[in-house]
Amino acid sequence: MHRTQRAFVLTVALLAILCCLPAGAVALQRDVITVGTVTAVSGIVDVPVYIQDLSGTPLGLDQPPGSRIQSYSIKVTYSPASAVSSISFNRAGITAPLTPLSEFTPASAGAISLLDTFQESTNLVPYTLNGAVPGNQVANLHVLLSPTVTAGTVITLTLDSTLTQLANENGTAKETTALNTLSLVPGSITVPVGFVYDVPALSSWALILLAASLAVIAIRMRG
Repeated sequence: MHRTQRAFVLTVALLAILCCLPAGAVALQRDVITVGTVTAVSGIVDVPVYIQDLSGTPLGLDQPPGSRIQSYSIKVTYSPASAVSSISFNRAGITAPLTPLSEFTPASAGAISLLDTFQESTNLVPYTLNGAVPGNQVANLHVLLSPTVTAGTVITLTLDSTLTQLANENGTAKETTALNTLSLVPGSITVPVGFVYDVPALSSWALILLAASLAVIAIRMRG
């Protein structure tokens, strides 16, 4: 068999093998949601949350209008829950100056979520297409550690694979782990060895305002 004939036969055989592979065996480009990994230096910890917009996915800046990432649902579970006194989830980074059409921050035992939707025509989310890992910061977890947390504790921050997803403004197109169009990267908070629990003190102006507020309350109570 001539060399060209052998090459042709090999090419046909390779194509036949690829056609027989299950759909999941072919690598697909996925957008990514990442929770930061940080080390606590005080009793208050801020953990960034990112979205990486990659080209070639169903939603993104490389897609036509109506198919941009204008909505997200991000649910984070934290464990051990006993290591956390309180936690809040708010917009940050590229979404901080935007005005959402709707915003919800439901919470349950050991979990908290952030759901935002932005109008594409007036509040296009300015992702950096194919930006460096981990992408653009879109949110922040503000965590108050428990005063009883022990040094060496690692608080895992896991993204719920069912309720964490990206969508266009109208919610008619979505990216999820089930659809194989979204990747989730968990994070953590490490309480280092030698950690001393401390909550940053209020500034002088904050103390003055607090004192003034207490004085007003005391006057009203006397009246």
